[in-house]
Amino acid sequence: MHPSPTPFSCSVILGGVTDNSVSTEWGQRFLGGTHLPVPRERRQHPGSLLSIPQAFRALCTREKLLAAFGPFPVRLSTANTYSYRKVDVPFQEYVEHLLKPQDPARLGSDTLYFFGDNNFTEWGPLFQHYVPPPFRIPGTSPAYSFGIAGSGSGVPFHWHGPGFSEVIFGRKGKDMERGERNKPLTGVPGYGEGPLGLSPRGCKGIGRGCAPGVFQRWFLYPPDKTPHFHPNETTLAWLQHTYPTLPPAQRPLECTLYPGEVLYFPDRWWHATLNLDTSVFISTFLG
Repeated sequence: MHPSPTPFSCSVILGGVTDNSVSTEWGQRFLGGTHLPVPRERRQHPGSLLSIPQAFRALCTREKLLAAFGPFPVRLSTANTYSYRKVDVPFQEYVEHLLKPQDPARLGSDTLYFFGDNNFTEWGPLFQHYVPPPFRIPGTSPAYSFGIAGSGSGVPFHWHGPGFSEVIFGRKGKDMERGERNKPLTGVPGYGEGPLGLSPRGCKGIGRGCAPGVFQRWFLYPPDKTPHFHPNETTLAWLQHTYPTLPPAQRPLECTLYPGEVLYFPDRWWHATLNLDTSVFISTFLG
């Protein structure tokens, strides 16, 4: 696929966008620079980009993270739309005792989730190895949010400013198109075909070398289409109970995000996430 002069007007997949294993010079030649602006008119549509963050990924294994950050406190948020409650626990306690598959009967307001609120003094040595997508909004500085969450977890519908999301380990989900490719999802959390009994999508015929069994699913609506959801209900509960009742015209845009892929989320778009495995992920906020 050739790079488009308007990269975010449709779904886009590029190689080497945040590649930590090939030379930065290659990325500069391919993209024409490391600080490409994102024009306002191009911030309005989601798109996927491909990266291969091998160097950063090698530092994000369970063993490496526990060795480096085990005793440090991390701030957990409730997995509901407004994330009212915050709880501080040692990172090792979170990984060993709280990082579990989502209980389908548990409300998002009662589920603790590690994403963002990172202490950049303590986590800075890790973040300095991350190579973000080479796109910027002029006059702003990007901000990172790093997280780890169990299979079946996720954040229900919410919105904020534009940015990128990348899966380091695990799978998150979105398809960017409606139709036969985007049939209603089936299965309940039996963790069979993939941890939720769902077939991975978005890897067919692309030649991306995706590994089966690791992905994250996203659901998106444009700003003028408010989704039907309860702010304290988990994404998993919404997927089981609300999603199957939606007429085709009311279903969200969706895609599955695999390790090494970067998703651009536009300004003020509603989106919900579902981790189909235990996932390590990072977002780069542009505003």
